Amino acid sequence: MSDTVLSEIYVLVKILHSSETQVCRTGPDIKKGDHVIVRSRYGKDLAKVLGPLSGIDSAVSTGIENIVRIASSADLERYEDNLEKEKEAFLICRKKIKNHKLEMKLISAHYVLEESKVLFFFTAESRVDFRELVKDLVAVFKMRIELRQVGVRDESRVLGGLAVCGRTYCCHGVTDKLKPVSINMAKEQSLSLNSMKISGPCGRLLCCLSYEFDLYKEEKSKFPHEGVRLVFNDERFKVIGVNILTKKISVVSSDGRFIDIPSSSLSRDSKGFWHIDEDFFRD
Repeated sequence: MSDTVLSEIYVLVKILHSSETQVCRTGPDIKKGDHVIVRSRYGKDLAKVLGPLSGIDSAVSTGIENIVRIASSADLERYEDNLEKEKEAFLICRKKIKNHKLEMKLISAHYVLEESKVLFFFTAESRVDFRELVKDLVAVFKMRIELRQVGVRDESRVLGGLAVCGRTYCCHGVTDKLKPVSINMAKEQSLSLNSMKISGPCGRLLCCLSYEFDLYKEEKSKFPHEGVRLVFNDERFKVIGVNILTKKISVVSSDGRFIDIPSSSLSRDSKGFWHIDEDFFRD
C-alpha cells in the first residue's frame, strides 16, 4: 500500500484589535468565520478566520504559526469586557501624555487577551522619549506596558472608518498588505491630480488607485497615446484623451474641431503608425 501524504491546511486570519492579517497553520475543524486564538507579534490574541489558503511554499511555511485553539465563549466575553476597559485606559493614557507634554497622538489602547499587557498605539512626527510615561502607566495598571509608534496608514488600519467611496477603509476592511501607490497611477487612469480628490483620510494617496492600474496600462497600450498625431487626407489630428471604458479616443483637428473616434475606426500599420479608417468620416 502506497504512503499517503496529508497536505497541511493554511488559513488567513485577521487580528481583531489591529486589523493585521497573518497566515496560520490549522486543522480541518477550523472554518471561515471562526474566532480563534493566535500568536501575533503582540502576544496571544483574538483573531477571525477569513478563509483557507492554498499554494503555500514549503520553504515559507516553516515560519508560520499554528492556531493555538478555537476561541471559547469565555474568551469572547473577556474580549468584550476588555473593550470597555480599553476606553478607560485610553483616557488615562491621554491624560498622562498631556501631563508629560509629549508631542504624540494616542490612537488606541488594547488589552492583549492572553497576556498581562496593555498596548498603546500612537503617532508622532519624530521619536518620543516616553520612558517616564511608561513608569506612570505601570504604576496605574500594575502590568506590562507597551507603546507602539505607527504611521498614518497604520492609524487608519487600526481605527477604521468610511472612505470617500462610502465603504470601509481598504487597509482596515480589505487587507493590510497593500501595494505602494504613486501619482503615476492616477495619471494613467486619467484622474484629477487634485490631492484632495485622490487622497484618503490618512492624507496619503488612495490605496484603490493600484487596483485597476495594471488593467488601464494594458488597455491603453491598444490605443494611440495622448499627444500622438494622426494624419488623414493631409489633415492632422492630435490625440488629447483616451477612454478605455467607451473604447474611444478624443482628438482635435488642426482647425480646432474636437472629434471622438471609436477604436474600431483605428488601425496600426507594420511600422507602428496609427491611422483613421476612411469609413469613419464617410459615416
